[in-house]
Amino acid sequence: MHRLEPIRTETDHARAMARIDELWGSPKGTPRGEELKALFLLVEAYERECYPMADVDPLVAIEFSMDQAGLTSKDVES
Repeated sequence: MHRLEPIRTETDHARAMARIDELWGSPKGTPRGEELKALFLLVEAYERECYPMADVDPLVAIEFSMDQAGLTSKDVES
């Protein structure tokens, strides 16, 4: 198991993501699985702090997605 430390920089983040790729699929309860779980928590905390998500009105999000896809309300009516 690698030594786990807080993620403080983009370089730390990239390193953690690469390690997650290496550990992906490790069984729960194994040392590798526990390291994967811990890395997920560290990455989640870093991303929450560095890339905060604004509260978005669901209707605004749907309208934006439709606009990006070139859809109108007629296109999505059932």
